[in-house]
Order: sequence, then structure tokens, then C-alpha cells
Amino acid sequence: MTSSASDIKHVQAHLSMQQPSERDCLMGKPRFHFEPCEVMALLRERIIGQDDALLEIERMLHVVKADFSSPERPLSVTLMLGPTGVGKTETVRLIAEAIYGRPDAFCRIDMNTLAQEHYAAALTGAPPGYVGSKEGHSLFDETAITGSHTRPGIMLFDELEKASNEVIRGLMNVLDTGRLTLTAGTKTIDFRNCMIFMTSNVGAQAAQQYLEKLQFLPQKMQSLCLKKMPTARVIEKVLQRKFDPEFLNRIDRTLHYQAVQEDALPRLVEIELNKLNQRLKHQKRSIQLTDAAKAFFYQGHDIRYGARHLARKIRTELEPILAIHFLNHPEQRHLLLDYMNQQWQIRS
Repeated sequence: MTSSASDIKHVQAHLSMQQPSERDCLMGKPRFHFEPCEVMALLRERIIGQDDALLEIERMLHVVKADFSSPERPLSVTLMLGPTGVGKTETVRLIAEAIYGRPDAFCRIDMNTLAQEHYAAALTGAPPGYVGSKEGHSLFDETAITGSHTRPGIMLFDELEKASNEVIRGLMNVLDTGRLTLTAGTKTIDFRNCMIFMTSNVGAQAAQQYLEKLQFLPQKMQSLCLKKMPTARVIEKVLQRKFDPEFLNRIDRTLHYQAVQEDALPRLVEIELNKLNQRLKHQKRSIQLTDAAKAFFYQGHDIRYGARHLARKIRTELEPILAIHFLNHPEQRHLLLDYMNQQWQIRS
């Protein structure tokens, strides 16, 4: 071998030692492709008045993205507590929308449907000997639960407090091991690449009653009582009476969603109107409301019913008026609506 050939071979060997392997290049890079900041931008735009809960969601998303969670458990287990209509379920929808581009890209099980003991089979499949046991069917959407290598699965157990004790016991094993074997024994569903969310109204009524009692006290006394016994602690006490410590110990984060405050109502109305305009956009139509028309939806609103009641009021009060007008005037594309003297006025 000539000296020049030897030198070339030496240089090639030196370069190959310096050239990082594909595995080295990927080392340390997160496999999940979603960006927590983008998810949180959508959440903070649409979930109003829940700063503390969203901060915990943000922390959880960063941990999931970093991908060093235990391989024998779900990626995260989050319990969201609070009264109806404050954004608990909507939070999960928005996370799914940000990660998958679709707000329905998650598996949702309404635990209200599993209130009776004998409905537990609907969750875990029919036991051996029963019709359907060999098929191993259950309520779970495996595709939404398992996700993919680059995107986590998303699971929601809604209204947790309404599930039977048998269902809760079955759920404990999912939270602990990340797996659920169907009753027939023919299939195991894997939750280890999944973010699990649970919602509950437990303690919300007790917290509301506590606040109502405090209203009879002077303002300074109210503040003192809330400092010594915040509503979150009232809810925690009810939570501990409802669920066993073994179950609660398997939950990573417990978030407290607050009742919707009056100053958030105008923003929530804007959000609902934007959703309506997004639907009208498919027909190349749009609407605009005056301040008086917007105020119609939130003035006198009972904050105990949250944002869901505002959405329902728009559906029942505004949408029929729009439907009739657009059907009678199909050529019109943009409407301005006002509310005066307890009557709606439409200006094209």
C-alpha cells in the first residue's frame, strides 16, 4: 500500500470516529412532536379564569414531552375537580385539538353510564361464558389511547364520582400498571403511552354551600375564613370521603377549577360567538353583535351554571333567529344584531 493510500485510509478512519451515528443524533431529542407552548396558547385563549389549573397542565405537558416518565405507568394521571361548566372537559378537547388537529381525538368514557355494578362489564368487556366474550369488545377506543411514537394517547374518564366501586377498582389497576386486561382475557389495552384525565364535580356543592354561608359575614371575616379554610380544602375533604387512599395515591395531579366569575362572562360570550362564526364560515356567512346584544347573554347570569349555560343560551335564543333569517334571505352573508327594548333587531 502506498503512503498516499495509507494516509487516505487513516483520514477516513479518523472521520468515521468523529461522525456521530444516527442514534447519537437522536439521543436527547424528544420523540413527541407537540410543543407545550402551542398547546398552552390555545388553552389560555379558550379556558378563562383558571390560571392555577392551567399552570399545572403546562408543567405536566413539559414532563410528558421530556419523556422520562416510568415505562410501567401512564404518561400522566390528572384529576380535574370543580363545578359544572368551568372548562374541565373542554381542557381535554383543546389538548387533543392542539396535538392531533381534532378536538375529538381522544377516548372519552362517561362514568355516569357505569353507575350500576353490572355495567362494569361494558368497560372491561363481557366475562367468559357471556355473549361477546370471545370478541373482547369494550368501550375503549384503543387507537386514541395508544397514540403513536410521536404523539401521546389521550383518555378521559368524565364524572368520575358517578362510577361504581367495581369500576373504580378496575381503574386503579390501569393507573398503577398502565394496562387493562379485558374480562375475557383475550386482549390487554396498553395505557403506558397515554395521558389520563379524570373529571369530577365531587365537593363542588359543599364548596358552594360554604361560600353561601360566608356571604352573611363581613368582608374581612370572609377573607379570614377563606384563608384558614379555602374552598379547595373543603373539596379535598369530600374527595377523601368519596375515594379510598389507594385510589387517590395513584393520581399525579389534582387540579381545582374555580367557579366562573362575573368578570369572565363577556370573554366567554366572545368565545362562543367565535365558535358560531367558525361554523357559519362554511356557508360564507358571519354575524356581529353590538355590546347590548352581547350583554343580553351574560347579564343576570347565574355563575353556578358556568360557561355551558351561556353556550346553551346562544343556541336557544340566537341561533333560531339566525336560522329563520338566513332561510328567508339566503343571499345575505353578514348580519349585525342588536338587542333593544327586549327585542332583537337585525341589520344586514
